[in-house]
Amino acid sequence: MSVVMTNRLLRPLAALVLWLSFTSSAAAANKEHQQLMADIRMLQEQAQLLQNMLGTLTDTLKAVNARLDQQADANRKAFADQKLLIDNLTKDLGVVREKVDDNNVRVGSLSQEVDALRQLVQQALARPSTTSQIDPGGVTAPGPVQTSSAAPPANPPPTAIGTSPTKAWEQAYGDYAAGLYDLAIDGFTAFIRDFPKHDQADDAQFLIGRSYLQDAKNDKAVEAFDKVIRMYPTSNSIPDAYYLKGVALRNLRQNDRAREAWNAVVKGYPDSAAASLAKQALGNSEALTGTTKK
Repeated sequence: MSVVMTNRLLRPLAALVLWLSFTSSAAAANKEHQQLMADIRMLQEQAQLLQNMLGTLTDTLKAVNARLDQQADANRKAFADQKLLIDNLTKDLGVVREKVDDNNVRVGSLSQEVDALRQLVQQALARPSTTSQIDPGGVTAPGPVQTSSAAPPANPPPTAIGTSPTKAWEQAYGDYAAGLYDLAIDGFTAFIRDFPKHDQADDAQFLIGRSYLQDAKNDKAVEAFDKVIRMYPTSNSIPDAYYLKGVALRNLRQNDRAREAWNAVVKGYPDSAAASLAKQALGNSEALTGTTKK
């Protein structure tokens, strides 16, 4: 009887314990659920905050890129303007240099002409203008000019007072171009004598040699070209002087000396047009020599 009553009393007690256990478990689960939801909401808020920060950062980067692009465009434009300014200054400087060079050339030419005129005036003052006879009593009396029976000098006549280097050159070159070689030789010789330091003095001596060569005076042509080579070693006419000297020597049938002159221009001035002509002349000379030997 007591066992039955005990069981009856224990059953409600067990149910109560079970219910209390379930209730406590549910309460604990509910508390964990609430904590989890709170954590989720916190994460969502942080994610939203992070997203907002990323959006702000993106906008800031866009603004910075835009400013960088604007600055780059401004720099490119400034660089282009500076380059254009430098190019214009360079062109202007080139024009100024050309004008300065032209002025220097003109000043040099004028200086040479002034020096030449000074020399001509001094020469004119040094020449006696009149001749006179002196009577036995020492009184000067006019009389006829005494002429000498000696032959006139071989030198060309003096340049007229006031003649500039340009005019003297043009007159001599005009005679050369017209085939008046004797007059051209006299004109170029007078040019060298009166204006020895002129820039065209070497050209005048070279054209003297060409005039002799054109006039078939080959021995004098050789002498004139030798004078170019000896007196004007920096002249740009040296290669042609060597070549034409060889031509004159060939005309004189001095073939060995002619080949020496042509070899000199080929070795000394291999890139010149005269060197090409000399090579052809050497080839023809060797061919002729070979034919002669056969």
